[in-house]
Amino acid sequence: MMLPERKNIRLRDYDYTKGGAYFITICCHNKECLFGDMDEGYLRLNQYGNIVHDEWIKTRHLRENIILEDFIVMPNHFHGIIILEKKKSLNEAGEIIAPATLGDVVRGFKTAVTVQMRKAGFTGTVWQRGYYDHIIRNQFDSNATVAYIIANPTKWVKG
Repeated sequence: MMLPERKNIRLRDYDYTKGGAYFITICCHNKECLFGDMDEGYLRLNQYGNIVHDEWIKTRHLRENIILEDFIVMPNHFHGIIILEKKKSLNEAGEIIAPATLGDVVRGFKTAVTVQMRKAGFTGTVWQRGYYDHIIRNQFDSNATVAYIIANPTKWVKG
């Protein structure tokens, strides 16, 4: 049986290692509502949703070259704005450390959430493969993205 060819959703010829602002969306496996539920437009995170929230906050302390902006944990997905700064850091030996890429940050975040959820007793698959990103190109785009994140709970439709 041949598997379908996987479509590349990254922007062609874009250097994801350079600095910039990105809007990311990471979905739960099979769009399962693992992180909480909505009650009349209000989001109620469960213990797993709190793990997602806390691990995202920790991300800013693990990487020197990132700034975390607005984000939201939804019942079956996560949205966040991340800014990668193009700066080099030195390790204790004085060697240059490559700054984190967007993929590095997302991979580390997804892994940390999965590890913590396992410790809390979750046994299933947490995340769908990959993630979606949008390169934020200007202030208008940034404002629209923040508005989308803020309004997301009020537009919730399960699935």
